[in-house]
Amino acid sequence: MISSSIFLGAIGPLQIALIVIVVLLLFGGKKIPELMRGLGSGIKEFKDASKDDDKKEDKQ
Repeated sequence: MISSSIFLGAIGPLQIALIVIVVLLLFGGKKIPELMRGLGSGIKEFKDASKDDDKKEDKQ
């Protein structure tokens, strides 16, 4: 039986290239910028919401 710890630290350039190729095949070149924009705006909203929560805690 193969241990899962072998695969956790074994991410190299070949695996990254394989992931990029699969993503390109699944979504296509035109769709990826839209996905990244959506991901970036989601992260920004999350950061803004967490900052608002910190401000509310400081006031209490």
